[in-house]
Amino acid sequence: MFEWLPLMIDVFSQGWRFLSQFWFPFYIVMEVLAVLLAIESIFKSRTSQGAIAWSLGLVFLPPLVVPVYLLFGQRKFYGYIDARRKGDLEIQRIAKNLLAELSEHFSPEEDSSQGAQLLEKLALMPYTRGNRVGLLINGEQTFNHIFKEIERADNYILLQFYILRDDRLGRKLQSKLIEKARQGVRIYFLYDGIGSFSLSRRYIKTFRQAGVVIESFRTWRWGKRRRFQINFRNHRKIVVVDGLTAFIGGANIGDEYLNGDRRLSPWRDTHIELQGPSVQGAQLSFLEDWYWVTGSVPDLNWRPEGVSSDQRVLVVPTGPADRLESCQLMFLHAINSATERLWIVSPYFVPDDAILKALKLASLRGVDVRLMLPGKTDSRIVQLSSYAVLLDLRNTDIKAYQYQNGFMHQKVVLVDNDRAYVGTANFDNRSFHLNFEVTVMVRGRQFALEVESMLNDDFEHCSPLLSEELSQRSLLFKLLAKLSQLFSPIQ
Repeated sequence: MFEWLPLMIDVFSQGWRFLSQFWFPFYIVMEVLAVLLAIESIFKSRTSQGAIAWSLGLVFLPPLVVPVYLLFGQRKFYGYIDARRKGDLEIQRIAKNLLAELSEHFSPEEDSSQGAQLLEKLALMPYTRGNRVGLLINGEQTFNHIFKEIERADNYILLQFYILRDDRLGRKLQSKLIEKARQGVRIYFLYDGIGSFSLSRRYIKTFRQAGVVIESFRTWRWGKRRRFQINFRNHRKIVVVDGLTAFIGGANIGDEYLNGDRRLSPWRDTHIELQGPSVQGAQLSFLEDWYWVTGSVPDLNWRPEGVSSDQRVLVVPTGPADRLESCQLMFLHAINSATERLWIVSPYFVPDDAILKALKLASLRGVDVRLMLPGKTDSRIVQLSSYAVLLDLRNTDIKAYQYQNGFMHQKVVLVDNDRAYVGTANFDNRSFHLNFEVTVMVRGRQFALEVESMLNDDFEHCSPLLSEELSQRSLLFKLLAKLSQLFSPIQ
């Protein structure tokens, strides 16, 4: 009846012997590697909790945790050449000459505060005067201005986006750039390889056939300047035309930014237009990324020119290759220096413990701390993580609001009555520690009033998000929120 039983036992026995021959050596190798990585995590983790979690997982579950650590456990982006410090000699020369000229001719003489000096050290560039700053609200206004400047280009155009899609907006941009390329304008286009992962080869080929130099910022290639570091992103959005005009902000190239997403539209975003010497800061940020990808230094306009307006501007590129955690430090300084008002607008609000403590202290100082978060979301897990953060802030006077008129994607911070930050960085761990970002800081009452007026209009479309209401929700909701927060380092 059970004639097959001895055969099955024999098959399992042989299979076990076969697996044991290979599994044991494999496990030993993985265990050795895990111990080495655990030692690395102890030295490099930002928190003791993170070091303990990684170390225990690596040592006791090496086959499972080692690949996860290699993908998500790295805190620094290795292999990126900081060209201004130790990279290409030509870029060093450009940066040195530019710094000298900006400091001599365009640096505000009256502003030598410690706060200004701190941010200048993070940016490796000085504040500049003689700038004109334009606030661009939503995609239609943003891309109308970008396309107008593209049409006016005489020499070159630099473009950098996290998301680039082959859709109506993407094809419209493509047609305008190809037209300029045929007129002899040089075009250098950089897109993030992960954010634009679905981009078609046909779209890229069409660009290259027209003479547009387009490259991907890929973090998973092996080579002289690349490693398998897939958890990092280049989240910058920069357009520079002839070294005279620059655009920086939240909008990418996709129809959703022009209200093409049926579920999330209307899409609320903010961009900024720069003219004056501050454009050189945006251009230098692009050049360093371009050099890392291509190893080349294109011929660009490095003669800063002032305009009739006199707004003070600092362009601050930040990223995981920085010696310091520049993005987090920049916003920590903004929070700690606020005396009257701190309005934070971010679609992804999952800050770390240092930021949370700073926000609590600002509230205790009597600062009007407001958070504007999206009501509709494109990431449920991030929204749940934000709810967990708000639960932690429930015993403070911090006010949180949810934007209800579509999806809110802008990244804006308003400090007191004289400082505004507009850029690409969200208030989350990814922007603070893992993404390459760029933020424009504008000092002066005029622009702060413009931002205040814009945000007051946005608050009209918001509903209060009370932490007391969150705390009264079900146990399951709270559990899901806390579990989601555990994944905040990689969200």
